[in-house]
Order: sequence, then structure tokens, then C-alpha cells
Amino acid sequence: MYTDPEKKVSGADVKDDNELESESASDMATDEDQVYSYREQKAIIHRVDRRLVVMCGFLYCFSLIDRGNLGNASIAGMTKALQLDIGFRYSTVVLVFFATYVSFQPLAAVLIRKVGPRMFLSTISLLWGITVMGFGFVNKYKDMVGLRVVLGIFESGIYPGIAFLLSTWYTRYDVGKRFSVFYIIGCIANAFGGILAYGFMQMDGLGGKAGWRWIFIMEGLLTVVVAVIAFMAMVDFPDQADRSWRFLSIDERDFIIRRINRDRGDATPEPFSFSLFLKPALDVKLWIFALISFAIRLPPYHSQEWSGFQSRRFTMPNCSSGIYRHTSKAFYSKIANPTTQFVLAAILIWFSAYFGDRYHVRGPIIIVNCLIALIGLPIMSFAKSNGVRYFGVFLLTAGSNANVPTSLAYQANNIRGQWTRAFSSALFVGFAGMGGISGGTIFRSQDKPRYVPGVSAAIT
Repeated sequence: MYTDPEKKVSGADVKDDNELESESASDMATDEDQVYSYREQKAIIHRVDRRLVVMCGFLYCFSLIDRGNLGNASIAGMTKALQLDIGFRYSTVVLVFFATYVSFQPLAAVLIRKVGPRMFLSTISLLWGITVMGFGFVNKYKDMVGLRVVLGIFESGIYPGIAFLLSTWYTRYDVGKRFSVFYIIGCIANAFGGILAYGFMQMDGLGGKAGWRWIFIMEGLLTVVVAVIAFMAMVDFPDQADRSWRFLSIDERDFIIRRINRDRGDATPEPFSFSLFLKPALDVKLWIFALISFAIRLPPYHSQEWSGFQSRRFTMPNCSSGIYRHTSKAFYSKIANPTTQFVLAAILIWFSAYFGDRYHVRGPIIIVNCLIALIGLPIMSFAKSNGVRYFGVFLLTAGSNANVPTSLAYQANNIRGQWTRAFSSALFVGFAGMGGISGGTIFRSQDKPRYVPGVSAAIT
């Protein structure tokens, strides 16, 4: 994965990898170290990968499952039980989450640096898991709205916190692949959330509770378990890495810090002040990155709406029947659609990250992925055959999702300073959340199945 710069201690130029000759001088300088050989460096970095990236991926996965399980619960009977089919109640329950999710992200970016990732991420995961379990006990629409607001507060720290944390551990041209793996783990695992929900729905009647309630209770409980694991397994920032349980030694921690400082010189955090945290708001390029994030989150909402529309065609009868006669078909559609879509997306995500890191390029890759998504968007919206339209869904899903970790890496490569990273991560993810809100307003249910106003706005 990485190049062998030299075995510096002996002074000999031992370039026994063919890959070494193709790497730039800056990469070689980054990999130089007076203490560890290249093989030892690689082993340390892979240990960080296995512990940090995988744990971040699973936390993000359960974040996606817990914020998106309303659709599964609706298929299982929640809409009828809570009378969410009256007016805009269901849309309100969905959208109120984003109000606190977006607005609390700057605070979360500060807290993760002050409290530490291990304590912060595991705590908010525990709290939102308990909140999701509470969804299984609500009896009124207003109670569900309130809990969704609280869920937005607790989940607001997970995505910007992980983006901030990963960017502090890796050099500029290592971070793309790490963002992609974390994102792939989260999305692919989340694609199987429907399978989990379908299994938990079979508990219908157990303890006198409906199946949709067990979806929330059991998925929230799983999140609580993952939060406890994260408290033990999650690692802190590089300058605090030796405090993490059975992770790096002090010498290995110092190697990571040396490596980051050789690359960009910001491994050591500056003392916090509000002026230092807010000063990056004057940097125009951070707002450009935020607008990129906003734009790439608009089109995927259309694919979710259209796929959801196809699923809901099967679900309406179960609102009037306690037997859930058509639920199996609906769940099959919800399981099959995202799972198959993300297979192509995962491939494109990985190749985008690999070529971006290897050839030190981000912008052109984002443009190519945008073109793929723009080809898929009108095909999905205007083709007459559902098979052709699903092909458009694949292109749109792949192009849009491949740009998420690529644009995160693009941003991370162009900033320095840990508080700048904290602010920019919150800004980037916050605008992505606003893209989701905007998608919910421009892709209106009354415009289905073509969604012409929303498609026009997304293409523009």
C-alpha cells in the first residue's frame, strides 16, 4: 500500500520494491524515519487501520441504521399506530432530526477535541442507543417528534467527529483510502439494516409489543453494546494514543506524530480559544468544500425517494391489517434495493480513493463521479422501463456516494491546524445534512414518479 523510502539507519539505499521508483519525493520524505524501518512503519500503520478505521466504520454504520429505521418501522405498522399518515406528520418526524443534527455539530467538533474521541464517541453512541430504544415505547406522535430532536443532538457528533479524528491520524495521501473504507463499512453494513429490522419484526406480540416497537428496542440495544465496545476499543488523537487500551507504545505514538509533522506540521493541537476555532470561517475555500458537500447529498435523496416509492407500493395494505400480509414483499424491496446499489458504489468509492491517494489528485475524480451521477439522474427519472430506471439508480448511487469520502479527503488535504480541521469537519458535514433537508423539500411526494422540479434543481 505504501512505498519503501529507504532503510535509513544503515545509510544504505535499500529499494527492494518496484513501487518505490514510481513514488514522489514528498512521499519518500514522509516515510523516512530514524527509528523504524519501512516494514515496521507499515505494521504500525496497519495496526492503526484495523483498530481506528474499522471501529469508526461500525459506529457510523449504527448511526445510519438508527437514524434511518423509521422506514422499516413504518412498513411494520408504526405509521398506523401513531397516526403518522395524517397531514405532514411523517415528514415532520423525519426532518426534525436534521435541525439539531446540523446545528449542534460545531459544538460537537469542539467537545471531541476537549473530551477525547474514545470518551466522546462512545458516550454519544450510548445516549443515542438509549434514545432509539425509547422510540419503542412511545404512544403519541408528539413524543416521537421530541425523541427525534434528541436523537439529532446525540448523533450530531459522530460524522464530523470521525472525519476530524481520521484526518489527524494520516498523511495527506493516506487519508483518502481510510475515509473510503470507513464510509464503505458504514454504508454496506447499513444496507443490511432491513434484514435486521425484518428479523426483529418477527418478535411481534412478544411482551405485548408490536413488531415495529421491537425494531427500535433491539436496534437501540445493539447500539448500546457497540458503544460499550467503542469505549474499550476506540483510540484517541495521536498525541494521546498511548492512553488507548492495548494500542500503541509511546515510541510508536511518537513515530505517528513525526510522520504527520513531516507531512503537514499540525500533529500537536493548539490551545483552544473561540477566536481560533471560528477564524477558519473567513477562509473562502472551506465554504466551497461545504457547498460541494451540500451538492453531492442532493441527488442521492432522489434515489432513496424513488426506491422508497417502489417499496411503498407493497406496504399500504399492511396499514389496515394486523397480519402484515404484504410486509415480506416490502422488506424484500427495502433490503434488495440498497444492498445491490451499494455494491457498485463500494467499488467506485475504493477506486476513487486509491487513484486519488496514488496520483495525488482529488478534483478531477470528483468531476468524473459527478458526471456519473448526472448521467444516472435523468435515466432514473425519465426512462419508461423500471429496469432502465434502476440502472440509473445504480449510477446515481455510485457517483454520489463515491464523492463523499473523496471530497472529505479533498478538504483534509487543503487545511492545516487541528482547530481548523474541527471547524471544517463540522461545516462540511453540516452542509451535507442541509443537503438532505433540501432533498426532502425539492423531491416532493406529489411530484412522483418523475420528480421533475427536484431533478431540475439537482442537475442545476
